[in-house]
Amino acid sequence: MAKIKSNVPFNGTPEQEQKLNEIIAQHKNEKGALMPIMQKAQDIYGYLPVEVQIIIAEALNVPLSEVYGVSTFYSQFALVPKGENVISVCTGTACYVRGAKLIVEAVGKELGIGLGKTTADGKYTFQETRCLGCCGLAPVMVVNGEVHGRLVASDIKRIISAIK
Repeated sequence: MAKIKSNVPFNGTPEQEQKLNEIIAQHKNEKGALMPIMQKAQDIYGYLPVEVQIIIAEALNVPLSEVYGVSTFYSQFALVPKGENVISVCTGTACYVRGAKLIVEAVGKELGIGLGKTTADGKYTFQETRCLGCCGLAPVMVVNGEVHGRLVASDIKRIISAIK
């Protein structure tokens, strides 16, 4: 298989690899095994590094491109580790119309990173999401699973300070 380089150092442990191999062994002969194996691999590692995708591809005897294609097609999969704190701003229609762009700018400024990025210290991941079903509270931001609604840019510093 071709060697693919990643900008993110891989820090997998032997215990994690053992768990992954056990999962693969449990599901290997099932039809449609790729998705459940990838989901459980992400649970084990917190994301799907190239090294883990290679293990999965080789164990299932599928091309690495197939594993990579699935991991990049479905938004549930992450190719880089997420931070300790995940901040998601809804940019769906209702939130966008009610000022999500200003919220995105304020969060980016407060964290010093752009959308889809994680701070260098690994503390914060900043991402956008589409409709969260909270349109009546627009614009909405989710911080570590907690919904914050009816936001204005000046709210952001206080909300992020609460998790620092």
